[in-house]
Amino acid sequence: MFREGFVWGAGSSALQIEGAAAQDGRGLSIWDTLCRRPGAIANSDVNDVCCDHYNRMPEDVALMARMGLKAYRFSVAWPRVLPLGIGKVNEAGLAFYDRLVDELLQNNIEPWLTLYHWDLPQALFDRGGWLSPEIPAWFAEYTRVMVDRLSDRVTNWITINEPQIFIGLGYREGKHAPGLKLSMREQLAAAHNVLLAHGRSVEVIRERAKKAAHIGWAPVGRVDYPVTETAEQIEAARRSSFGITEKDFWNNTWFGDPACLGHYPEDGVKLFGKDMPRIEKGDMETIHQKIDFYGVNIYSGLPVRTNAGGVAEAVPAAAGAPATLMRWSITPKSLYWGPRFLHERYKLPIVITENGMANMDWVASDGRVHDAQRIDFTRQYLNELARAGADGIPVDGYFHWSILDNFELAEGFKDRFGLIHVDFATQKRTLKDSAYWYAEVIRTNGDHLSDASPFAAASGATLTGAPGRKGVIESKPGARKPAAILPGGR
Repeated sequence: MFREGFVWGAGSSALQIEGAAAQDGRGLSIWDTLCRRPGAIANSDVNDVCCDHYNRMPEDVALMARMGLKAYRFSVAWPRVLPLGIGKVNEAGLAFYDRLVDELLQNNIEPWLTLYHWDLPQALFDRGGWLSPEIPAWFAEYTRVMVDRLSDRVTNWITINEPQIFIGLGYREGKHAPGLKLSMREQLAAAHNVLLAHGRSVEVIRERAKKAAHIGWAPVGRVDYPVTETAEQIEAARRSSFGITEKDFWNNTWFGDPACLGHYPEDGVKLFGKDMPRIEKGDMETIHQKIDFYGVNIYSGLPVRTNAGGVAEAVPAAAGAPATLMRWSITPKSLYWGPRFLHERYKLPIVITENGMANMDWVASDGRVHDAQRIDFTRQYLNELARAGADGIPVDGYFHWSILDNFELAEGFKDRFGLIHVDFATQKRTLKDSAYWYAEVIRTNGDHLSDASPFAAASGATLTGAPGRKGVIESKPGARKPAAILPGGR
């Protein structure tokens, strides 16, 4: 169902799993600061420990290997490597990523490195952050540090994750770090600097990488899809997916067009009018760098149909329509139409850099985590992704979000996205049923999706070499190294 060489992976971000917030010289990030603001995070949760991945990385990679992951998408904590954002490198922090990359490669897992997944150093925010005209140069310096250290082993690079969200929720709505509610003009200036930083980062990777670099980025994908697949309805859904009709960032083209086509979309320029950012000579050339793939994070979409005027309008959800724990609609067709529309517009191979669901998971009395909903969700979405590939869309990979239950930003620890359950009090890891199922999908390169019983692999399945209490790793709370790794892992 998927082409030979398809990349099967899972993802994470440093901010959400590493913990060790004050360990080994790491600097403060804007999320460390937001976590101390009363009421900013659900249940007053903080990111100090998270999954303690910084100290438990080898056992986490061992679990990835036992699942058969072909690739792992992770991000670097910018303030762990450069505590002040620029200047002196923190060798202890940089060495962690050295060890992580080596551990992955030793387990035949390809590293996919994301440079920015939202943990801006607080020191740079204090100097203006994404509003500073200097930040593209700061980001280029940080990129240089990572490329010089890791590009002899890392070939897959993602510059920036979901600019629509960290600008929209961080600088517009104030829900995410740094928790600001700025004017539209300021938001657009920050967004322009993000695009310049992306372009400068690509330039640095191309100039300095020791091995041929495979470069992309990972914006969020807004997908409007036709409920009836006629030519008229498809075209209306396409126009709706790429149109900018509201003064916000919940769209594809405000970031996608400059990066991939070299100009801002006309409808957005007209809509934003006097709030448009100042564009200096050479800016668009800097932003418009050659990238090798269009990474996109897709969780749900909006079904649309044309009205009497031929314009797409949303189809109201039925009462009790399927939704995740975070109330995101479950719309598998978004993983067909999103890749299709984006490839048709930008002419790039597509990589699904995030897809998954929040669920209410717990360890059952039999010691297992039975997350049948996640299995069915992923099966339906992957079947639609396979359909896109069968229709000629070059879909090169899929990264499930996420590998571990984690710190889910403003939602704290209450929403679980992981293939691996984490007991945040003890740091015990337990492979969920979905992890066993996904391992079989990977092993068969997607052929397992056609199994008439999608839950078969989860009902008593074992991973290669996995004994007894399948998939469980127990660690002593606070231990710097894993207390026990079940045999048969690496």
